[in-house]
Amino acid sequence: MLLTQLPEDVLYQVLLYLDAKDLGRLSQVSKSLRDFVNRDAVWKKLAKECLNTGITRNGTDIYPEIPLKERVRIAQNWFHGVCKRSLPLKWKTKLLPWLQLDVDVLYISQAAHIRGYHLDRDSKKLRRSPSEIYSGHQGDVCRFVLSDSHLISAGSDGNILVHSRRGDVSLRLSGHSQEVNCLDSKDGIIISGSRDRTARVWTFSSYSPRATIAMSDRVWSVALSPTLSSFVTGTACCENFFPLRIWDVERSSCLCHLGSDFRRGAGVLDILFESPFQLLTCGYDTFVRLWDLRLSPQRCVMEWEEPHDSTLYCIQTDGNNMIASGSSLYGVVRLWDKRQTKCLQVFQLSRDAVSSPVYCLRLSSSHLYAALASALHSLDFRQNSTSS
Repeated sequence: MLLTQLPEDVLYQVLLYLDAKDLGRLSQVSKSLRDFVNRDAVWKKLAKECLNTGITRNGTDIYPEIPLKERVRIAQNWFHGVCKRSLPLKWKTKLLPWLQLDVDVLYISQAAHIRGYHLDRDSKKLRRSPSEIYSGHQGDVCRFVLSDSHLISAGSDGNILVHSRRGDVSLRLSGHSQEVNCLDSKDGIIISGSRDRTARVWTFSSYSPRATIAMSDRVWSVALSPTLSSFVTGTACCENFFPLRIWDVERSSCLCHLGSDFRRGAGVLDILFESPFQLLTCGYDTFVRLWDLRLSPQRCVMEWEEPHDSTLYCIQTDGNNMIASGSSLYGVVRLWDKRQTKCLQVFQLSRDAVSSPVYCLRLSSSHLYAALASALHSLDFRQNSTSS
């Protein structure tokens, strides 16, 4: 019996045992096999084991419009560090930029403004002129987040601005007495943290905070749980040596703290929920840590150490096997495979005599974007060559 004469469900089970190279060879045998092999269902199991294919740990597909076969090919480049580097944007004044990526628009904060640049559909290059500009802060923008209808920004002027995605400011939230270092927002709830040693809970329906939580230290990072029932704060760890705490959104009460062995000054600079019960953190103590809230809060379940003892400013994840981290020295970006303890790939982006931290990272299926003090860096992993 020929392979093509097998029932489709049987053939599908057979192909599950093949790797990417074998599937590619099989697709060259005949048109009928090529058509079958090119189906996403054939590649899904393999894609879940690769890096940054868009298949999350729970099976959700983030990029359904891109064939899985192509994403698995690009995943090999992520694994081997094969990419083309470019500088889509440069500026003269050193800044602390922040990024957000919304499908085909990349948003970047530069001083008091946030600009949105469309990405070309095929080349993925930034168009020369911004298509959107958001303003209104009297100082630099420290952080901003996106929702379907709003862009919410936090500034060094102590204000939070809720912009309509049409471009106008629909709400100005004043309450912090110093710069707002961090914020997160989902479904009309805003969590903010400030140098004034408070975290605040806001809603779109009021100009005043729904709750104000006094802290012992400056608040460097916050993250709102996908369930909207709790949020996490990361502080400077100077006065209180429990920098990671989980709070109830409704009652604004502390549910627990994470970890028990932080040293003085081990502030937490970035927090990222991967799921309602798993989150990643990084900061001054040079570790990326994975916490599982279903287990004991005293210990993380996994950790990865920056080998050059550099502060980690930011992290991103593909929702499955890959973590990207940005460090404080020489624009170093590292890729980590969660299934390994050592760093998988390293990219030194800063070539200047004065080094720059990586302030923010964003991922798409094919690109990594990194914001440094004076430039936006792009790493394109769609290459066919075997050298970076």
